[in-house]
Amino acid sequence: MSGWSETFTRCMNDLSSRIDPAEDQTNRLAWEAFVDGKCEEEFFVPPARTPRPPKCDWPDVHINDANDGDFELMLLSQFKMVSDELAKGSSLRLCVRCNYGTGILPTQFGCDLYAMPRETNTLPTAVPLHSRDKVQAIVDAGPPDPRAGLGAKVLDCAEHYLAVFENYPVLAEHIALYHPDWQGPIDVAEVVWGSEIFYAIFDEPDFVRSFLEVMTQTYAQFARAWFAMSPPSPRGYNVHWSWMHKGVLVLREDSLMNLSPETYVDLIRPLDQRLFDEFGGGFIHYCGRGEHFVPPMSEMKGLTAIQLSQPDYNDMEVIYQNTVDKGIPLLGLERSEVDRAIAAGRPLRGLVHTSAENTIKHTCGIPS
Repeated sequence: MSGWSETFTRCMNDLSSRIDPAEDQTNRLAWEAFVDGKCEEEFFVPPARTPRPPKCDWPDVHINDANDGDFELMLLSQFKMVSDELAKGSSLRLCVRCNYGTGILPTQFGCDLYAMPRETNTLPTAVPLHSRDKVQAIVDAGPPDPRAGLGAKVLDCAEHYLAVFENYPVLAEHIALYHPDWQGPIDVAEVVWGSEIFYAIFDEPDFVRSFLEVMTQTYAQFARAWFAMSPPSPRGYNVHWSWMHKGVLVLREDSLMNLSPETYVDLIRPLDQRLFDEFGGGFIHYCGRGEHFVPPMSEMKGLTAIQLSQPDYNDMEVIYQNTVDKGIPLLGLERSEVDRAIAAGRPLRGLVHTSAENTIKHTCGIPS
């Protein structure tokens, strides 16, 4: 491939040679059956692949270098994760992304990026503005250009992925390019403004609505630009964090931990619903405790799954009653919680995905 280094070309050839189409199809069909609600077991562990170690040396790209360097470094860092999954015989779906962290939309509003120390090997974060006047200026200006901030780097990086897929049809067939970390309207709003937003919800509710409206429009605008380049699967099965799901978007709702269910229903859920309506639904992720907002969340049209990172922080019976009992799958649930629920006689109805081991990949704070 013109423009790529010898190392990159060698690694792409290696990756192409190690994907077994028949095994990948078996894995894919099992995932599709699960998200269609057709899993015949109490919980779902996808079929694993045969381990296939690399046949060449892959460079180990540090996440800071991938974010700060050229696009080849970003692609190598992501494709190496695919290589690692093949090496260990993973049951996860194969996927890559433009891995620039949670600051993609906040930087479009002038937030600075904070690179984490190299020893953490984790993604950068954005620094809040902590300024009512700057937030007012954002409301007055409206949504920024999709190429503002990190937007240009993300969209240009996607073009490089698409060029690789054009030259390597095996990779294009079996590796998904999933959408970047746009968070969700409330999470972006908190990062841009800072924790002051939680006081403003009570002190200036109309102003907060105006601010959240700009966050939602910005999310939608960037999503349109992304999907114009990299459309979602026409079959309706998409991949995120190596998990298959129905729908298109993955909304992050970590900030909801700090809000009452009444505030969520009044202020946040209508905005999330607009995004689901426009783009074709999807699943919602949150960290921390969420049993107070999961019941009203479960009523959303187009919600195809929920993913929570810390079941031990939650009343899981409330979660189960408002997910699997309503036909809504749980993705990436820790195996220890699955085993606990099964031992307690709690039906999971074939709607919980977990791993074969007593671990699961958490989705926050890691370079994935």
